[in-house]
Amino acid sequence: SISDWDTMKESAKILESLGIPYDRNVISAHRTPDKLDDYMADAPGRGVKVIIAGAGGAAHLAGVIASNTIIPVLGVPIKAWSLDGLDSLLSMVQMPGGIPVPTLAIGKAGARNAALSAAAILALSDKDLEAKLLAYREEMRKQVEAVEFPED
Repeated sequence: SISDWDTMKESAKILESLGIPYDRNVISAHRTPDKLDDYMADAPGRGVKVIIAGAGGAAHLAGVIASNTIIPVLGVPIKAWSLDGLDSLLSMVQMPGGIPVPTLAIGKAGARNAALSAAAILALSDKDLEAKLLAYREEMRKQVEAVEFPED
């Protein structure tokens, strides 16, 4: 739902910083199944190579998508109204054998890592993106090394 955007915009920020085009949609596996079917029907034709699906509660979206495509689907459990997202995490990671949904951490860290995972998948066949991803990681390393503890 649109309430998930607060978490999922973290994926968008990473994708934008790496110059990766993306689209965003509000689609529910339960409330808008026809919209989901339409989205998936033309995903390969639109050049979709990785899907990041965020969902809370029963968190069926990623699994339903994965069951209808061989496009990699990365799941982001959303910290929803109950159980602090643990219900979402457990729902995603318990997919039956044969229908994988690689699942990231609950919440914003998971959304960031889903985008970085998608970038790594895409970088396997895109040397420019590989260089951007390596530069991103190098910048993170420099930020950690630059931290100085204050004197006590």
